[in-house]
Amino acid sequence: MSNEFTFAIKSTCFDEDYRPAGNTRITTNFANLARGTTRQENLRNTLKMIDNRFNALAHWDNPKGDRYSVNLEIISVEMSFDGENSDSALPVIEILKTSVVDRKTNERIEGIVGNNFSSYVRDYDFSVVLPEHAKTQPGLSTPEDFGELHGKLFKCFVNSSTYKENFSKPPVICLSVSSSKTYHRTENQHPVLGVEYLQDEYSLTDEYFKKMGMKVRYFMPANSAAPLAFYFSGDLLGDYTNLELISTISTMDTFQKIYRPEIYNANSAAGQSYQPSLKHQDYSLTRIVYDREERSRLAVEQGKYAEEHFIKPYRAILEQWSANYSI
Repeated sequence: MSNEFTFAIKSTCFDEDYRPAGNTRITTNFANLARGTTRQENLRNTLKMIDNRFNALAHWDNPKGDRYSVNLEIISVEMSFDGENSDSALPVIEILKTSVVDRKTNERIEGIVGNNFSSYVRDYDFSVVLPEHAKTQPGLSTPEDFGELHGKLFKCFVNSSTYKENFSKPPVICLSVSSSKTYHRTENQHPVLGVEYLQDEYSLTDEYFKKMGMKVRYFMPANSAAPLAFYFSGDLLGDYTNLELISTISTMDTFQKIYRPEIYNANSAAGQSYQPSLKHQDYSLTRIVYDREERSRLAVEQGKYAEEHFIKPYRAILEQWSANYSI
């Protein structure tokens, strides 16, 4: 068997008619929103929140606040070992691609790929490897090679011909800031991303994304309650247009208001020095139903699935590939 990987991409439209496929990663936040009796109302309200947020940020030449609409595609990435048949393809990553419809010009504008990030191997690292490590070596340490394989798999995908044929720019992932760190407001302000925050030390997630080849900056856009963490590989401020950046902010700020209302739907905004907390009580709920406890439980289940179907059976190949991989 060859030690090279090939990638295949599948795209699913995320709209109010979205129904998760049988093989969808069930921890994916989109799938959580799209289940149950309120699924269509959930999706409709989520998409309306995204559009409203986009138009509020892209307010120039937009007097009625309804010029733009954001379209979303779920990008599912499957990986195969060269020489194996496609039936053995493993679903490794799910990300989100934005595009923007300008109703004034009838133009469709490319957005950003990345945004939300979901990964079987990351579930394995955080929900299987870390808890096991903590049992034997309590404290804040992580295993020596923590995140190495995942980081190399991600870099391999982003540098692959498959990625380059489908996407014109590197990905930007936008996540919640860490509740274990304190963030400090700076004087730097971007017209779209908003006020920049800095922190004293990187979080575990920041370090994990660093192994994926991504840097991080924290910005709080106008009328947001807290900074967002933006992970990128090039120049966040120079490589992307204002509308591209707004497509990511509007999408992920909306998702975070649903997922983490204690932080992102708080009734007061972050100040000069800010430590996020999921125990914060002064916040508002959206009208969208989201099962956070289920999300955590399924992350463990899918981490174990990755261990059983990917890590264990291919351990020798993965270790050899990881040891030899370089870009």
